[in-house]
Amino acid sequence: MPTSKEQAAIRKVKAFLQEWDQGNSTVRSHMLNAFLRENVGKTCPELEMEFAQVASLFLARLTSWTKLTYMSGTCLGLKLKSVGVFLSASSNHRYLIEFLEVGGVLTLLEILGQKETSDGDKAEALLLLQIVSNAGQKFKELICESNGVKVIAECLVKSDVENTQETTCSLLESLAHSNPQYQNQVYRGIITLLNCSSPNAQRLILQTLRVVQEIVKTAHPGVAEPLLNLLKSFHFEVQYEALQLIRDLMHYEVRETLLRGLVALLKPAKEGIQRHTILEDKEMTKMTESLPVFVQQAAAAKTIRTLSQESQELSRDLLSLRVVHHLLYAMGNKEHTDTQRQASMALEHFVHMNLVVEEHVRKLMGITLFDLFMHDAEALYLKIDGIQVDILLSNKVDISEVIEEIES
Repeated sequence: MPTSKEQAAIRKVKAFLQEWDQGNSTVRSHMLNAFLRENVGKTCPELEMEFAQVASLFLARLTSWTKLTYMSGTCLGLKLKSVGVFLSASSNHRYLIEFLEVGGVLTLLEILGQKETSDGDKAEALLLLQIVSNAGQKFKELICESNGVKVIAECLVKSDVENTQETTCSLLESLAHSNPQYQNQVYRGIITLLNCSSPNAQRLILQTLRVVQEIVKTAHPGVAEPLLNLLKSFHFEVQYEALQLIRDLMHYEVRETLLRGLVALLKPAKEGIQRHTILEDKEMTKMTESLPVFVQQAAAAKTIRTLSQESQELSRDLLSLRVVHHLLYAMGNKEHTDTQRQASMALEHFVHMNLVVEEHVRKLMGITLFDLFMHDAEALYLKIDGIQVDILLSNKVDISEVIEEIES
C-alpha cells in the first residue's frame, strides 16, 4: 500500500502527464523549461523519485514528440536538452536503452542531416550522440552502422560555428576509441574532412586526426595529399597542426610519400617563378594566385628543417631526394621572402651536417655569398642580388649519388 507521500507523488505525475498529453506546443514548451530548471544534473534515482518511479513514461512521450515534430524545428533545442537530462543522468543505462529502442540514434542523425536544422540544434544533437558513443563499444557500433560517420562528417563541413565544429570533432574522436570494427571507417572519414574550407575546422580536424592516427596504428596513403595541401593555409595554427601531424606520420608507411611531396613543393610545378611587377592589374592577379603556392613552398621548407633537425635518418633520406637542389631553388624566389628565409635556414642544417653538401653549396654560391650564408643564413635573402637569384634558380646541384656512395 503506497504511503500518503507516495500517493501525492503519483497524483502529481499523473497530472503532469495529463497536462502534457492535452497541451499544445506552447504548453509543452513551458513544461520543458520548468523541467530543465528543476532537473538538470539529477541522477537516475533522483529522476525516478521526481516522477514516482515512472520517469520512463515522460521520456517516451518526449522522444515520440521529438521524432514527430523535429522537421518543423519548433523548440527542437529545448526537446533535445530535455532528452539530455535523461541520457546524461548518472546510472542512465535504462534511459539510454529505452531511447535507442525507439530509434533515438536515427532520429538524431536525421536531425543532423536536415538542411533546415539550426547550428544550435545540431550542437545539441551532437552532444546526445556523444553521450551514446561514450556509453560503450556496442553503442559506438550502432552509430557507425547507421551511417553516422558520414552524417557527422557532413555536419562539420557545412558548419561555420566553432562550437558545432568542436563538438563534431570530439564525437568523431569518441567513435574511434574502443571501436575496433569501425575505427578505420572513422579514420578515413576524418581524412576526407581535411579538404574542408574553414580554418578553424581544419585545425580541429588535424588535432583529431593525430589522436585517431595513434589508435588505428597504420596510415592511409590518402592522407598525404590533403595534408600537404593544408600547408597553403594563411593561418599559423593550421600550419602548426599540419606540421605536427607530418612529424607523427614519419613513423608510418606514408613517410616516403610525404618526404617526396615536401621536396617537390620547394619547386612548384610551373614554368619557373615569374618576377612580377605590380604595374598592371593582370600582374597583380598573377601575384595573388601565386601567393598560396609560395606560402606552401615556405611551409615545406620549414617542415623539412624541423624534420631534418630531429632525425639524422630523415636528413639522409631527404638528401637522397635532392633536397639541396630544391632548397637552393627556393632560395631564389624573390617574390616571397619567407620562402627564401625558410629555405636558407633548412639548407644551413644540411651544410653543417655534411661536408659534401658544404662543398657543393660553396661552389655554387661563390665565396662571398657563401660566407654571408654561413654568418647569418636567416637574413641572407636581404643580400641576394639578381644575378645570384638566377644562379640559384638554375642550379643543377645533385649530390644524391655522391651521398649514396659515401654511405655504402
